[in-house]
Amino acid sequence: MNEVIRAVDVAKEYRMGTQTVHALRGVSFEIRKNEYVAIMGPSGSGKSTMMNIIGCLDTPSSGEYILNGTNVKQLDDNQLAGVRNKEIGFVFQTFNLLPRSTALANVELPLIYAGMKSSERKKRAIEVLTKVGLESRMDHKPNELSGGQRQRVAIARALVNNPSILLADEPTGNLDSKTGQEIMELFEDLHAAGNTIILVTHEEDIASHARRVIRLRDGLLESDTLVRNPVLASATV
Repeated sequence: MNEVIRAVDVAKEYRMGTQTVHALRGVSFEIRKNEYVAIMGPSGSGKSTMMNIIGCLDTPSSGEYILNGTNVKQLDDNQLAGVRNKEIGFVFQTFNLLPRSTALANVELPLIYAGMKSSERKKRAIEVLTKVGLESRMDHKPNELSGGQRQRVAIARALVNNPSILLADEPTGNLDSKTGQEIMELFEDLHAAGNTIILVTHEEDIASHARRVIRLRDGLLESDTLVRNPVLASATV
């Protein structure tokens, strides 16, 4: 089935003082290899909680989250950290780059945690920076790069370990519309190259790049829709 993700009746509760907040109330879906999925929902819908569970930053209170055949709930903190580094490439709205390190050093970082030798790290980091169009900016630090270039560095870092999924949280949120469009075109290229991409967004125009949209509301799955990609359709008219 090429199933990368399976969520089965995933629920998440938080204690806030004397109250219990039900962030997720039994959400189920599957995502297969090379799907391009957007997870949407208004504030309080549970999409951020779902993103944290997908990214192994949190675990369900009940139900099961299975990533590449592994039931995440059964892993300890060290094992979860290993899964995050190996299986998930994170792309954040705020880039999360080390300010004093070059683009190349930022991209190498996950490979250091993975224990890869220095010469292999550098070669692999150069490969992915070239893939995102930054081969001429590898020795620049974040403050010497534009917002779009910083996000490309962040995407290269997310890709460097060949993760099972690329998980992007509002990836164009800090970019102007033209640069945001360029980043979404890069995601399109990465999907075409075989990457599994999950976008978490509240913006309809960003979600329109995906092939499937999962909508959450009040901690429940509101809809799960396969969509004809309007961005691609308009480009081919």
